[in-house]
Amino acid sequence: MNALAISDGLFRRLQARGIHYAWAVLVVTFLYSLAASTAMTVPSVLVVPIANEFGWGLGDVSSAMALRLFLFGAMAPFAGAFLVKYGLRRMMLVSGSLSVIGLILAITMTSKFQLWLSLGVVLGVAPGLTALVVTAAVGTRWFAKRRGLAIGVLTASIATGQLLFLPVAAWLSDHWGWRMALVPTAVAVALCTIVYALIARDNPSDLGITAFGETEPPPRRPALTGGNALAISFSALRDASGSPAFWVLFGSFFVCGLSSYGLMGPHFVPLCADFGVTAVTAASLLAVMGVCDFFGTIGSGWLSDRYDSRWLLSWYYGLRGLSLIWLPFSGFTMFGLSIFAVFFGLDYIATVPPSVKIAAQAFGRDRAPVVFGWIFAGHQLGAAVMASAAGIVRDDFATYLPSFFAAGVFCMFASASMLVLLGKRNPARTAPAIAAGH
Repeated sequence: MNALAISDGLFRRLQARGIHYAWAVLVVTFLYSLAASTAMTVPSVLVVPIANEFGWGLGDVSSAMALRLFLFGAMAPFAGAFLVKYGLRRMMLVSGSLSVIGLILAITMTSKFQLWLSLGVVLGVAPGLTALVVTAAVGTRWFAKRRGLAIGVLTASIATGQLLFLPVAAWLSDHWGWRMALVPTAVAVALCTIVYALIARDNPSDLGITAFGETEPPPRRPALTGGNALAISFSALRDASGSPAFWVLFGSFFVCGLSSYGLMGPHFVPLCADFGVTAVTAASLLAVMGVCDFFGTIGSGWLSDRYDSRWLLSWYYGLRGLSLIWLPFSGFTMFGLSIFAVFFGLDYIATVPPSVKIAAQAFGRDRAPVVFGWIFAGHQLGAAVMASAAGIVRDDFATYLPSFFAAGVFCMFASASMLVLLGKRNPARTAPAIAAGH
């Protein structure tokens, strides 16, 4: 029995029970994203043991992590085009397979070249082929109603997966070595890739149905599939770059990546170590952030279905900035760190659902995943800058605190940048030609 026969059989069973197949696609995408996201973050909690084993500086290891984050973001604009050109299932298979290969290379590495190849290049490119673009694609293709909620659920899976498994990785690293800490991630990614390939479909039209909550299929935009993936990607960038909405989202997402993936992933555990907090305890606090992020991001999706996404983003960035500015004054007690973990976790990546909603309004359903790929590139560029800069600051000044304070200040600027969009009655009107598919 082939994959299409399995998905067709499941479709008929769900249809008989009145369940739209969009929810099946949401579930398998959630599981894949949960597993694949750990390939991005689990290596980050291993920075210290890797550096200690080989006698490298923290800057050496974190710079390889920075390359991974940069490539992850650099691939995002083309990931959107690849998804349009080759389909979700194919790209998820390629991404999942490369992630497993990168993890195996990391487990067996013995030199800096292998560090940069595995944790830098392969594990940057592999998840970058799907990234948050898959969230945008599934949310916009499969959901006309409950879109914000669907995007919130899928986004929550990414950040929650990244943070929830860190205590397990830290425990495995302490008891069995950092190499063994990568094994569960490799197995989980392999299994979830297979499940996704067996069940998911690229579009509702593949099953002869419309998106959830939609009565008529949207008009086709054949121009999006013309040419190669590079042409599709740069065409979308050329059109979107004339819109203020694009630059506000790009800039604010740069700050989002700088203050989340680039700062908390590689540097929160070493920061806590500077103040006498063990790696397992610090990783547990990241796990608390992951649990809070799960509810915070889903809640953000629910709110974005009901309230103006521009105001939501302004509040999210402002509150995140305040939490980062407060962290150096927390005293790094368990009480203070726990408060920070809960507060920051609720806002960790809650910015994604309203950002995707604004992108869909401004650029149209067809182009939104491709344009969002470019916006997400800004996110990962910010993450790469901070991942490298914070490590260098720590090596040169023996403290991480200036980096965390600076990230908080940048968040306040991102909050203020939403005033540009709030001056528009409707962000869709900032790019009418793009939304029309011209």
